[in-house]
Amino acid sequence: MSQSLTSRTPKPKYDVVLIGGGIMSATLATLLHEFDPNLEIAIFERLGRFAKESTAAWNNAGTGHSAFCELNYTPEKPDGSIDITKAESIAEQFEISKQFWSYLITKGYIREPKEFINSCAHMSLVFGEKDAEYLKKRHDKMAESVLFSGMEFSTDHEKLKEWIPLVMSKRNQSEVMAATKMDMGTDVNFGTLTRKMGRHLLEDSNVEVFLYHEVKDISPRENGTWEMKVKDRIHSHKQEVVADFVFIGAGGYALPLLDSSDIKESEGYGGFPVSGQWLVSHNQELVEKHHAKVYTQATVDAPPMSVPHLDLRIIDGKKALLFGPFAGFSTKFLREGSYLDLPESVNTKNLRSLFGAWWHNIPLTKYLIQQVAMTKSQRMQHLREFIKDAKEEDWELKVAGQRVQIIKKDEKEGGKLEFGTEVVVNKSGTIASLLGASPGASTAVYAMLNVLEKCFPEKLHGEWKGKLLEMVPSYGQKLADNPELTREVRNYTKEKLELEY
Repeated sequence: MSQSLTSRTPKPKYDVVLIGGGIMSATLATLLHEFDPNLEIAIFERLGRFAKESTAAWNNAGTGHSAFCELNYTPEKPDGSIDITKAESIAEQFEISKQFWSYLITKGYIREPKEFINSCAHMSLVFGEKDAEYLKKRHDKMAESVLFSGMEFSTDHEKLKEWIPLVMSKRNQSEVMAATKMDMGTDVNFGTLTRKMGRHLLEDSNVEVFLYHEVKDISPRENGTWEMKVKDRIHSHKQEVVADFVFIGAGGYALPLLDSSDIKESEGYGGFPVSGQWLVSHNQELVEKHHAKVYTQATVDAPPMSVPHLDLRIIDGKKALLFGPFAGFSTKFLREGSYLDLPESVNTKNLRSLFGAWWHNIPLTKYLIQQVAMTKSQRMQHLREFIKDAKEEDWELKVAGQRVQIIKKDEKEGGKLEFGTEVVVNKSGTIASLLGASPGASTAVYAMLNVLEKCFPEKLHGEWKGKLLEMVPSYGQKLADNPELTREVRNYTKEKLELEY
């Protein structure tokens, strides 16, 4: 780590301050610097390197979320038809990310795409007649969309053995199973990608990066700027920094920082921290029999983020298998946070929301208690629904990152638990914050363009428009309605990112 990153003193004033060194801030800083290289931008990260929290490789599933395999994005409507609206939206958002990453490679800002993205088939797998019927309907509906062109469906055991030999080993021939497969899926190491962007910002831009620097408070000034209290965690030095525009991309810590800003839009928000755990295998004999990310249905009363899946992971060139997630609970808002995070986040403005969300989600509370109380052998039993003869000695339990699910004010229920990602912006567009979890990192570019649309609309659709279209050629167009553009974009990103589907 460069000495200058820990000993430099921030300037008293910047055009833009980004809080947090995860994929969101790195993406937004890169976008803004491309649009206007003269902007004075600072990134403050409380830990010693980029991407140590939710963005770190083992702290998320590494799924390039394209809605190829995630069944919760394609609900069945009361009339029995399948709604793929959300699936198309998520798929388009990931295509935006791939275009932006391809641009970074074309410009030479980042290199070696295989270090952060690799082809990996995405599959949905279900058990039993009823779910097999649903999956067939889902496949038929999705196959009508150009975004899911090439998706295969099968209930044939022999075909499934070709696709997922590890899962099909020792299966009873009479067991009803169905699967869909998209070879276009990806496994992404968001930590490596973020650090590549961070290195570019450090070496080839005037963006200033401050590690071990924590923003403790954000206050509005009368002239419309924002004043932040910044603590240098190594030298215990505190100073005030002012910025015209602030982005809070601090993961679980975004909520208390947003609350400190006192903007009207933050009222009533609360947070519910959930941690995750994975069973991980580095046994190469097993790894060689599984080359996909295989998602199934969430159990009753389980939140969407708990959908069981068995995944190939490629991290630092090494392959491993990951199964989970199993929910955990901690009152911390970040993995390297404080146990006081949750109690200190409760205030008079969000108390009703928190209580309402808890009252209407008692089954979820029960689910979490059961998950936390699980032994390793009980977790292995769940894994054996996928791998019949899974052996305990081949798998280790690994703790993943902390997520803070959003609790929003709701007139009817008091508070509502949200499982998506949300951008909160004040009326004047001078402060923005990203809250929530999935699909998160996969859709970072879309989320950050959303921030820019809300906060810099005139520039984005004016002087920045040409550069934006160079970075994301499909911007402003709906891929689902444009088969030719979809094929063009996918061929371009396949070549640049060296994908092998």
